[in-house]
Amino acid sequence: MPKVKVDGVEIEVPNGATVLQACELVGKEIPRFCYHERLSIAGNCRMCLVEVKPGPPKPQASCALPAADNQEIRTDSEMVKKAREGVMEFLLINHPLDCPICDQGGECDLQDQSVAYGRGGSRYHENKRAVTDKYMGPLIKTQMTRCIHCTRCVRFSEEVAGVDEIGALYRGEQMQITTYLEHAAKHELSANVIDLCPVGALTSRPYAFEARPWELKKTLGIDVSDATGANIRIDARGREVMRVLPRINDDVNEEWISDKARYQVDGLTKRRLDRPWIRRDGKLQPATWAEAFAAVGSLNPGNSIAAIAGDMVDCETMFAAKTLLGALGSSQLEGRQTGMDYATDSMAAVNFNSTFNGIETADVILIVGSMVRWEAPLVNVRIRKAVKRGAKVFLIGAEWETTFGGEFLGTDRSLLGALPQHVTDAFGVAKRPAMIVGGAGLGGGGLGAALALSSSLNLVRDLDDGTQWNGFNVLHMAASRMGGLMLGFAQKGGLADIVNAKPKVVLSLGADEVDYTKLADSMIVYIGHHGDKGAHAADVILPAAAYTEKSGTYVNTEGRVQFADKAVFAPGDAREDWTILRALADAFGVSVGFDSFEELRSAMIAAVPALGIEGLADYGSALPSGGGSASGAIAAYPIQDFYMTNPIARASAVMQRCSAELLHGEDMAEAAE
Repeated sequence: MPKVKVDGVEIEVPNGATVLQACELVGKEIPRFCYHERLSIAGNCRMCLVEVKPGPPKPQASCALPAADNQEIRTDSEMVKKAREGVMEFLLINHPLDCPICDQGGECDLQDQSVAYGRGGSRYHENKRAVTDKYMGPLIKTQMTRCIHCTRCVRFSEEVAGVDEIGALYRGEQMQITTYLEHAAKHELSANVIDLCPVGALTSRPYAFEARPWELKKTLGIDVSDATGANIRIDARGREVMRVLPRINDDVNEEWISDKARYQVDGLTKRRLDRPWIRRDGKLQPATWAEAFAAVGSLNPGNSIAAIAGDMVDCETMFAAKTLLGALGSSQLEGRQTGMDYATDSMAAVNFNSTFNGIETADVILIVGSMVRWEAPLVNVRIRKAVKRGAKVFLIGAEWETTFGGEFLGTDRSLLGALPQHVTDAFGVAKRPAMIVGGAGLGGGGLGAALALSSSLNLVRDLDDGTQWNGFNVLHMAASRMGGLMLGFAQKGGLADIVNAKPKVVLSLGADEVDYTKLADSMIVYIGHHGDKGAHAADVILPAAAYTEKSGTYVNTEGRVQFADKAVFAPGDAREDWTILRALADAFGVSVGFDSFEELRSAMIAAVPALGIEGLADYGSALPSGGGSASGAIAAYPIQDFYMTNPIARASAVMQRCSAELLHGEDMAEAAE
């Protein structure tokens, strides 16, 4: 490990570290525009200049210079100060004076660094160059005259997203950053370039001119648009969520989020349920809370009651529903809305055991029935990293456009019982073999066959470094799925058990993907926040809070327990879900043992202790033996439209436009047209 001296302080740095990283280890802040920890080094902006001895008597770019033994680095010399001021002067030659009307204002790297390193005047008096704005789709607003050619957006698209959509045209003063042929950026992570852009060249189109950062209240939350549990920051003004940004969590989402997680939030104010409704004479009519509770309580269902959990429900809501049903003598709980009935005796058998960090180190990966790009875009990023390290990827299922290559073996689930020889050979020599089973691979006996295959491929093993490797992974798509499975929201026969039992009352906890025609004989009580499919089928609607309007516990597909805080209040007469279930207990005349959210959470943790500890839950490494044969073809995947997977997204005008333009090729006319 080389020893270097930074401004007189001696420090030992890891092998391969750059001078910039060495400076940061000492606590020196080095200005930069093009350098980013998760992207390759470009060395274009020259803002990170430092003085290094021994070396040429001139400032050097610290981001691209390896740290070496006996280096003396100066970050505060007169030479460095003058060089940085010169670079800033160059950067501002063509940059427009847009700060008062620029959406980046207040959180702009160029603003911050020009305050620290600007000269206060320019020696250049030529006209500023102008660049025509590019169309990058419905999510990214461009003002390319502001661009300083840091190429962060180009490197992100190529290296992280794996989609070569953004690049540079021309050379020298004529250089321009654009999408190829000026087509929209169409991948699922495209809007992350907005966070990466250090100036106001790429900003958020839906958020344009809406608010300034200092006006917003910032709340820590968890994304519920898929099962990866990305860490987000919810920025709200008053009672309205203005935007969602990613939070850094290296174990989960690094610092990226999907476009759906970022932009579905405008759907939180549209098609909302803000008052109770009761179906009278076949038509839903507004009612008071007292009338709604009286209508449900008058049915007196006894133990003939069931609860179906939706895809975005928090653990506290599910536990409250389970407690209510338990007090009534019922155990009919289900969270798999589409009818899947895989065995859940072992949580390790339905968990992403490798973890997201671990899948990056796998050397062979078999993906069964999962279109990872749409089901979990952030896991797709991890698989790309594994492939960059040399991993081989094989896929069973209908072909789709991957960003990491891979070989499609066919669509038949029976391949799980008879893999081609070259695949078995690859697994035979692998040190960290892995399998990912998606939603389309779980049915038709797929889970049992995959578990049997995992045993024959020895996916659970001890590694040379003394750690244990578990390469068996199930990739869920619903944010509530793992929490629901931990709380017992899984009938042995799936949803069919509830349908066959014909309960008098069905509590629908935001369950919008269920085929309610099969429950025509039951009273459907919908506890949810949007007037979506579940509300249309309901006999009684009790308006509830969306994920930004309540605190809650969520468990992602790798079994990671995470907590979210309440950002805003629910609209109108809508209430938090647990309070509705508590009031229903009074309507049914039973006791549930909690009167506050704290009492509810304490009772939940007492019942399932793992839900009280933030981090990975311990499900053990032992997998059930599995068995049986898988049958049927994986001809399609559960997600047909990436932008329309939940009621919030379906209510979002931004998601509707993305679906129409990016997936279905519809031309979107501007207002002037």
